[in-house]
Amino acid sequence: MRLPTEELTFHKSSYSGGQTQDCVKVAELPTGAAVRDTQNRSLGALTFPSSEWAALAKIAQGGR
Repeated sequence: MRLPTEELTFHKSSYSGGQTQDCVKVAELPTGAAVRDTQNRSLGALTFPSSEWAALAKIAQGGR
């Protein structure tokens, strides 16, 4: 689902490079997370339910 991003507060991972325009940013939502591409902000953000976001974070951290 695409979500307008005007009222969300996004943050960038410390693992992202020093350039602010080449990263993916995340905003926490009451029911999950919203993710957007800094180069294509006009497209809005993709939303993920908490369970899917937690599963992705676990895999990204090397867990299964």
